[in-house]
Amino acid sequence: NQHQSSRRSEVHQSIHINTSTTSLKLRILNIQYTYPHTNSISKMKTTIITSFFTFLILTISTCAAATPFLHDVQTKYAHQPTFLQAVQEMANSLQPLFDHETKGALYQKAFLILLEPERVISFKVPWEDDQGVLHINRGWRVEFSSVLGPYKGGLRFHPTVDEGILKFLGFEQIFKNALTGLPLGGGKGGSDFDPKQKSPQEIKRFCQSLMTELYRFLHPSTDVPAGDIGVGGREIGYLMGQYKRITNRHGEGVLTGKSVNIGGSYIRPEATGYGLVYIAKLAIEDVNGEDFLRGKICAVSGSGNVSQYACEKLLEFGAKVVSVSDSNGVLFFGDGDGMTREDLAVIMKAKQVDRSRLSEIEGQVSGRYIDGVSPWMMPEKIDYAFPCATQNEIDGIDIQQMISNGLKGLFEGANLPTQLAAQDVLKEHDGIIYIPGKAANAGGVGVSGFEMTQNAQKMSWKPEVVDAKLQDLMAGIYSQLVQSAEEHGSSLESGANLAGFTKVVDAMEDLGWL
Repeated sequence: NQHQSSRRSEVHQSIHINTSTTSLKLRILNIQYTYPHTNSISKMKTTIITSFFTFLILTISTCAAATPFLHDVQTKYAHQPTFLQAVQEMANSLQPLFDHETKGALYQKAFLILLEPERVISFKVPWEDDQGVLHINRGWRVEFSSVLGPYKGGLRFHPTVDEGILKFLGFEQIFKNALTGLPLGGGKGGSDFDPKQKSPQEIKRFCQSLMTELYRFLHPSTDVPAGDIGVGGREIGYLMGQYKRITNRHGEGVLTGKSVNIGGSYIRPEATGYGLVYIAKLAIEDVNGEDFLRGKICAVSGSGNVSQYACEKLLEFGAKVVSVSDSNGVLFFGDGDGMTREDLAVIMKAKQVDRSRLSEIEGQVSGRYIDGVSPWMMPEKIDYAFPCATQNEIDGIDIQQMISNGLKGLFEGANLPTQLAAQDVLKEHDGIIYIPGKAANAGGVGVSGFEMTQNAQKMSWKPEVVDAKLQDLMAGIYSQLVQSAEEHGSSLESGANLAGFTKVVDAMEDLGWL
């Protein structure tokens, strides 16, 4: 009601029970407003109601659709709905293995073992702001699985971080790393520290304090963190500097995502975004047999590294990129010929150098800024979607909107950005290509693995060498998806889960861990 300039308001309320999956889907308060001054549609969701029903949807859908042998896990971790969502999404894909006549019990046993992290480390992170005021945040490292190699996964700095979020991310990381073919286990870490509105000196002091506790758990053969949301090259540099200062060990590959100046790899910042587009290219040409992305309308969410370099590669392949976003709104480029290289340069400077919001650069780019929406709410034609922001950013209503706008494929640059209800909708449309994050965004950890190799060899590979290896890695991942999907008569999404899981289980058997 506070938007008094609204010309139109539509409220849609429905409850839909899908008896085939025994999952309850709720669509509550999908409120649309038309603003005269922007001539666009903004879908506003009441924050409290959305938060409550997001929790309710995840809890009901995961518990109601739970595989019976997961009942104890569902009960034990009912307070970690995002982790349970990841577990159920994986379990749904693995059902053919769980039902296997001779090995079903073995696969169930392995899954239960993999659901529990090998180790969860939690600690306090005290730091002082520029006024000398003491703050204390919480830090975690979830060392989930060392079956295939040292724990590998990023560090996330965001106020929503807690043990459940990191367990969800670490669990996904196990199977993502398995798909790369590199000897990497799975892990994740981070803190509920919010880097927004913090000065560079405050961020440096926080990173140094966190590494003062974390360093004792790191080793190239034990645990090798990288970056994630809120942790970029600057933060990795601060963390590495403190590690060197404390340990007097230099040249060790205990962190990846470093700048080239301090032992990092070329193409590492670009790797997740580039790899995302490489695997999308392979899938589109394989499934649709068309000239990849040239002239196709592509919506991208987020404006961090993954989003930026996905946009860069999409523009290189001739796509029409119509959006990037942050937590406040969307920069929309769909009114003309799409984002230009000059637009992208402005966005990169804003995010990598100036640390500014997208709303602050509206006058510097050809697009227009729309407050309070995501790219998935726009009533515009979309050929391909690249969600690169965060988990659960696409709900069932959003995916219906995109399908009605002509969606042909969805490729996840973020980790689990598509809610279970939206995944169910996608599965009802066989013609839409859907590749989940554990496959689509594996290029980042793949090049992290290459960085570890370069550190061990005391060498630095040329950019073109790393890029060629990245393309080969993504081709190998896509080949695994196709092979597994054909073998089990499933989708590419299920093929990713099946391929990653069976590789880990085979290794567990070889180690005598089953």
